[in-house]
Amino acid sequence: MKPKIGAHVSAAGGLYKCFDNAKKIGAECIQIFGASPRAWRTKIISVEDANKFKQVAKEANFDLSGVYLHASYLVNLANVNEENRQLSICNLTDHLRIADSIGAHGLIFHLGSSGEEPDKNIALQKTVSAMQAVLKAVPGKACLIMENSAGGGNKLGFRFSEIGEILKKVGSNRVKVCLDTAHIFAAGGIEEYTPKNIKALFDEFENEIGLKNLVALHINDSKTLYNSHHDRHENLGEGHIGLEGFKNLAKEKRLWDKDWILEVPGFDNEGPDLKNMEILKGLFT
Repeated sequence: MKPKIGAHVSAAGGLYKCFDNAKKIGAECIQIFGASPRAWRTKIISVEDANKFKQVAKEANFDLSGVYLHASYLVNLANVNEENRQLSICNLTDHLRIADSIGAHGLIFHLGSSGEEPDKNIALQKTVSAMQAVLKAVPGKACLIMENSAGGGNKLGFRFSEIGEILKKVGSNRVKVCLDTAHIFAAGGIEEYTPKNIKALFDEFENEIGLKNLVALHINDSKTLYNSHHDRHENLGEGHIGLEGFKNLAKEKRLWDKDWILEVPGFDNEGPDLKNMEILKGLFT
């Protein structure tokens, strides 16, 4: 068994357009934006458009379990500003509703920041209650998928223990996790992707979160140094993780049932491309 390998692709002009873009680069799983990632207001997809998405997926022989949406970058469930926190809850709810209506696996989102809140436990509890509210508002099958952070600006979720705590307290089997390779490197979670370090990293993940709760990996090299706490992605082999690191990661068989999704800038700076896909697929041949 080898993982499905894919990328974030454009859905401009209609969400179903993502399947043509996936085919161009040979993506077996995809991540898309269901609505603008930089706006509070969300346009809910119509029943007709949702059905068209499913029909085009069927025609393309594309398994909907390999479709992920990415939430708005504005969302911060721990926001000290209650108005913006409520906007975050509403926005995340709308995006999850879109994910559920098209039959996607789920919605990947950033946990946000504790900001000026001195007590991180309060920030974590705010996040837990907000996630519970979102799941209650959208009682379908689509999962709410937490993504680990690089840790800068008091970001939540750069430690596995935090993610594990949130997962347990939300108490829903619809809460899952996506691990970003660049984020965990920049957060100081792994200095080099050596076989020994990779084993230790995912042993910790198993202990704090549970590998059964990991559904996807964001496969990104890092423009920034280890423990920099800066979130900047690079093409595979062009950053500080390096191609050898990804070769080692590909040997970790515990990750072969997860979806591997590229979020790299692309060698032409137009997003994940065929060259990055070929590099990643080549690690498994």
